[in-house]
Amino acid sequence: MGTLELALALLAILCVLLAGGVWIAMALAITGYVAMLWASPTPGLNLATAFWGATGSWTLAALPMFVWMGEILFRTKLSEELFNGLSPWVRRIPGGLLHVNILACGIFGSVSGSSAATCATVSKIALPELTRRGYDVDTAVGSLATGGTLGILIPPSIIMVVYAVAAEVSIIRVFIAGCIPGLLVMALFSAYIVAWALLNPHKQPRPEPAMSLGAKLRQSLQLIPCALLIIGVIGTMIVGWATATEAAAFGVLGSLLLAALTGTLTWGNFIDSLTGATRLSCMIMFILAGAAYLTMAMAYTGIPAALAEGVTHLGLGPYGLIAVLTVVYVLLGTALDGVSMIVLTTSIVIPMVQKAGFDLVWFGIFIVLLVEIAEITPPVGFNLFVMQTMTGKDGMVVAKAALPFFLCLVVTIVLLTVFPALVTWLPDYLLSR
Repeated sequence: MGTLELALALLAILCVLLAGGVWIAMALAITGYVAMLWASPTPGLNLATAFWGATGSWTLAALPMFVWMGEILFRTKLSEELFNGLSPWVRRIPGGLLHVNILACGIFGSVSGSSAATCATVSKIALPELTRRGYDVDTAVGSLATGGTLGILIPPSIIMVVYAVAAEVSIIRVFIAGCIPGLLVMALFSAYIVAWALLNPHKQPRPEPAMSLGAKLRQSLQLIPCALLIIGVIGTMIVGWATATEAAAFGVLGSLLLAALTGTLTWGNFIDSLTGATRLSCMIMFILAGAAYLTMAMAYTGIPAALAEGVTHLGLGPYGLIAVLTVVYVLLGTALDGVSMIVLTTSIVIPMVQKAGFDLVWFGIFIVLLVEIAEITPPVGFNLFVMQTMTGKDGMVVAKAALPFFLCLVVTIVLLTVFPALVTWLPDYLLSR
């Protein structure tokens, strides 16, 4: 059997397993075992080696810590204080409190690292308030569904940790690289809201009453806890005082202390946050283990190198390759979650990207943006599910409401491809000093 025939057979096996409802981790491992049977006389030994190597990494220890930090914030009053602290500063801008959705998602995402948690938390606070004040429900839902995706773009991010481990690049460098693209996405979202508000004045509620500067500052004091947590987590990594894993541990400790000081930490919240973090972390690590075995099997068969060589012979050029990968990842996003997309494709895509001359840190942010798009792409868009649950609306209605913000993400991908320094400049500047 040739390399192409083997690749198609493995793809068919994987698709059948996934379509049959087999767990993603098991489907990856089974496919890897079949490939290893063809390429190696000791598939079982390689399975044990891959599973242990994928889950026994010190670097990967940052993952459950960041997940737990987000779970703590999700279940305490800190997220509500975040929304209240931001609202005084945007109420007079066209679009009003809709901008708080974007800002709150960006800030909460920077301390939760999870798209679904960011979307659910901010939506739970914002939707009732926006509905009560007469804001357009569809625009509010669309902004929250896509604003939640900032949880995986603005560091620290669970998806970034997964990519950095899979691609063997610096977690801190990937974290820093996400800052400018994250701000760019927030700016594009807010710009659309301003344009929509100016074009649809009849859908706007009455202007909010003016507030004095002193009143704004007093209400914004509620931002201090989250601001301190963000500075503590990201700042310690940037200045080199802590690794990503150590900073994640500090983040958990800080979120517990803040929740305790604000009186919202209960024994029930603590157990629920720990249980939720354990469940999600185990799921992700199981997928990573299955993907690690498939990656090892792929290396034995030579399929990734052959595919990379084949793409090179197509003469697509760097931009052509990026265009093809964009289409592939968007299609994958209709059926898989972000973690699965990354671990399933890394072993095949990374050799192609390196051969095309792209920086792996830049490519990491590129993939994260595509995962953001996947989060709002039916039928398996996690944020669509969250908003469907929160609003009771049909999933396609939510997807339609998110479409303009979806296009903002596409514009961001184009800008980062044309101007890669938007991604690479900040980590190079901060980490080369």
